[in-house]
Amino acid sequence: MVRVDKQTWKSNYFGKITQLFDEYSKCFIVGADHVGSKQMQEIRMALRNHAIILMGKNTMMRKAIRGHLENIPSLERILPHIVNNVGFVFTNEELVDIREKLLQNKKRAPARAGAIAPCDVTIPAQNTGLGPEKTSFFQALQIPTKISRGTIEIVNDVQLLKEGDKVGLSEATLLNMLNISPFTYGLVVLQVYDQGTVFSPKILDITTEDLLKSFTTAVTNVASASLAIGYPTIASVPHSVVNGFKNLLAIAAATDITFRQAEALKDFLKDPSKFASAAPVAAAVEVKEAPKQEAKKVEEPEEESDEDMGFGLFD
Repeated sequence: MVRVDKQTWKSNYFGKITQLFDEYSKCFIVGADHVGSKQMQEIRMALRNHAIILMGKNTMMRKAIRGHLENIPSLERILPHIVNNVGFVFTNEELVDIREKLLQNKKRAPARAGAIAPCDVTIPAQNTGLGPEKTSFFQALQIPTKISRGTIEIVNDVQLLKEGDKVGLSEATLLNMLNISPFTYGLVVLQVYDQGTVFSPKILDITTEDLLKSFTTAVTNVASASLAIGYPTIASVPHSVVNGFKNLLAIAAATDITFRQAEALKDFLKDPSKFASAAPVAAAVEVKEAPKQEAKKVEEPEEESDEDMGFGLFD
């Protein structure tokens, strides 16, 4: 492969990034901290025919995007997010599916001093297999231990690090001694660009059920507020109609005024026995079944008397 000069290489890079923004309407802004070249190659292979990864220097990416703002003005919203070690993952497929492929390509790594913990780290209760001479090391980290069969045993689960904490030398040494690799590294989705809009990747976790629940809660709040202040809205009108109908029924029940929907109510109030019209039928059924059960109970002793023929066991 012939190595081109720096000016030509920059020109090719600018052309490539602008071409990708023209061809693809969606992309992830991803962080690539602690991702090695071999792992990056594996991620590219996993995304082949689904997405394209483009890395580069932040200054070059910003310059290329600024030069393309005339064609796609919405790219200006991406510029504030091009900081630290980031890159782009371009795609026209479903963002959730591509993010799932990115999450699947992560590798475990040991804790290094000075690194920022991407997740909580808890050391489970266990027998470490270390000798008693290491007891002072655990005491310095305030980890409760005891000596069991000549080795150090951690009594309880201990949360060593919280997400966002800086890993100290003591914590890193302890995790390495226990052969614990608590962190996983890969391309991390920082922001999402979709047809001119930039938003957090947490929005991709929202399901249809979440949207329906939020919409129902909002409609309920609007209806409650509208009823409280007496201001009719689309959400409150059905409730207002029902409440008005209840008031009309109450007036009809207390006066001689009547209308078609109130006639049944007035009939029930005039003859309360109609409320119990179904009760006699159920009672009659119970009365009919009761004699049958009594007859069975009476017949059973007669059958027993026939069997022993009136004699006792020792007669």
